[in-house]
Amino acid sequence: MNMRVLYVDDEPDLREVAVMSLELDPDLEVRACGSGAEALVLLESWEPDLILLDLMMPQMDGPSTHRAIVERFGDRFPIVYFTARAEEKEKERLIGLGALGVIAKPFDPMNLASQVRAHVERA
Repeated sequence: MNMRVLYVDDEPDLREVAVMSLELDPDLEVRACGSGAEALVLLESWEPDLILLDLMMPQMDGPSTHRAIVERFGDRFPIVYFTARAEEKEKERLIGLGALGVIAKPFDPMNLASQVRAHVERA
């Protein structure tokens, strides 16, 4: 089963490592972009099964991007936050914003794809 994942993160090096990690799973089709604004443009023409969204980005942070996605596309794209700020209180706040879940950074490159896959299957 092919699963489409959009990964949004402003850090190019981290984006590259995470995309390589996700692509270890042959069933994941991954596209990545460096900002919330880029993500909104990409979503006009490509529908992911899940959006993996960095929390802290310049201009549009994760929650601003999340709000813009919901305003423009409704709730059809499940969103999982990808953040170094993954303590319990922050996770609760993000889930309260409508996130499906939270994946902590730093991440284990060997397990990232299975963590994302588990969220896609829950969605």
